Amino acid sequence: MGLVKVEKSGSDDFKLLVSGEEFVVKGTGGDGPKELLAKYGGNSFRTWAIDEDTGALLDEAEELGLKVTLGFWLGHERHGFSYEDYAQVDDQIEHFRDAVKKYKSHPALLMWAVGNEMEGYADGGNPAIWMHIEHLARMAKDLDPDHPVMTVTAEIGGRRVESINRYCPSIDIHGINSYGGVVSLPSRYREAGGVKPYIVTEFGPSGTWELPPGKWGMPDEPTSTEKGQSYRAAYEAVHKDSLCLGSYAFTWGAKQEASATWFGMLLPSGEKLAAVDELTELWSGKSPENRCPIISELEFSTANELLEAGAEVSVTLKCSDPEGDEMKVKWELTEDWKEVAEGGDFRPSPPKFPEAVIRSGNEGATFRMPDNGGTYRIYAYVYDGAGGAATGSLSLKVKGDYKAGPSSKIKMPLTIAGGDPRDTQPYAASGWMGDTDKMKLTLDSRENPKVGEHCVKIEFTEPAGWGGIVWQSPAGDWGDQPGGFDLAGAKKLSFWARGQEGGESAKFGFGIIEEDKTYFDTARVVSEISLTSEWKKYELPLEGKDLSRIKSGFYVVTESKGLPFEFYVDEVVVE
Repeated sequence: MGLVKVEKSGSDDFKLLVSGEEFVVKGTGGDGPKELLAKYGGNSFRTWAIDEDTGALLDEAEELGLKVTLGFWLGHERHGFSYEDYAQVDDQIEHFRDAVKKYKSHPALLMWAVGNEMEGYADGGNPAIWMHIEHLARMAKDLDPDHPVMTVTAEIGGRRVESINRYCPSIDIHGINSYGGVVSLPSRYREAGGVKPYIVTEFGPSGTWELPPGKWGMPDEPTSTEKGQSYRAAYEAVHKDSLCLGSYAFTWGAKQEASATWFGMLLPSGEKLAAVDELTELWSGKSPENRCPIISELEFSTANELLEAGAEVSVTLKCSDPEGDEMKVKWELTEDWKEVAEGGDFRPSPPKFPEAVIRSGNEGATFRMPDNGGTYRIYAYVYDGAGGAATGSLSLKVKGDYKAGPSSKIKMPLTIAGGDPRDTQPYAASGWMGDTDKMKLTLDSRENPKVGEHCVKIEFTEPAGWGGIVWQSPAGDWGDQPGGFDLAGAKKLSFWARGQEGGESAKFGFGIIEEDKTYFDTARVVSEISLTSEWKKYELPLEGKDLSRIKSGFYVVTESKGLPFEFYVDEVVVE
């Protein structure tokens, strides 16, 4: 195990040292193959959370000669976490303590990253959050003095820099996720009062939230060729800065966010995109052996006007390959949900229309529009047959009212609540109803769970009033946005529940959004239950119901009847 430390060698000149040698972070974040990262010249990757795969990831990194910034997920207030809740905060502290003890001696460990955008997307100045981060950082340094501690924020606006400077003296490095503004980050960070060294923990093309809307409401997506230049410009800008210790590009893999291709550096089938070529050259100082195809033009053959349902539309494509490899182009049409992605939450893929492609080739394609109003997106995927690819997309609109169709199919059994909330779960406990100030939600209570180490605790803190919590997809939506899942074939929703004393009652339901919303739940089931003080399993029948779009996978509504009360729920599963 090598000692890792931050060394200051001037008024604002810092170096990251590993076993006494300077280490400039040249890395990525994401689930793509780590052997490819090492092959292309990267030296590190970051994670967002510690889970059952962490040990194996560290071992793999050691074998490949990579270093790992090990992320520890901190709860987000928009997901129901409260930094004023003693039990939630204390549980988070104990989890991090266990993680530091377990992994502090692993030779692949580079540093700890405490949280990711846990401050939210507004002012980011809640002192309770920053004092909690300082406590974790100080604890980590006591347990593991051989590795620095970083915390990661969503850009540097609001009171983020000020808060870290004021409340977090034990934080060694400021991790910054920055997209459209990354090139100006060195000057903006200093203007904001930044004095700590920083690492750009996510960077890539401008996000949809940073760009003006295009003709049909969504920003125009750059081609992968154009995005490659964005990655290069970002890397070159921040790596010149004496305060910058390196960077992690986003995302090493593929992700549905705003579109199927907006942030991915790799395709789901494994092919690399231009961002990888540009970073390979920057990381290694060598040009890639095989460069990705180049898209120089993707446009409509005629004016991109409002279309009739069933109309035909054609697009032209100009692409080339640097090595002259024979190219193959795949075309797709999908719904375009006009989603201005922000926050990185899980998103399902919109429906595809393979039958819409009526003519296709390397120079263009013709599509027949569906018989449904709404916005759609055309994708061109260019492959060189040697591991490289290029992507481009265009949005277009069909006249008429949109009739919401089924959502994405998802594998079952599907866990909605219970278990470790740090695991990726497709429904978020984000929909609060009624007297929300009188309710508390703990997603990872350890108070006598029925299954595993965690359960959900719900408290009503006043003697009168009512409230409810809905597990939603997407988070915070009540039927105005697309999303949800196709759960066709499910037979039941089962869950365990118990009261603190016994006699507590609540309504437990599945599907709550009605037909007055565009994106309603296609099935709704609810049952009022009086709980016992012992765990008991309950089931809501789903067989025979239309489950093609379920946006609210579970909900609880309760009412106080003269006294504060609390109850527990565990292993909420659709099967």
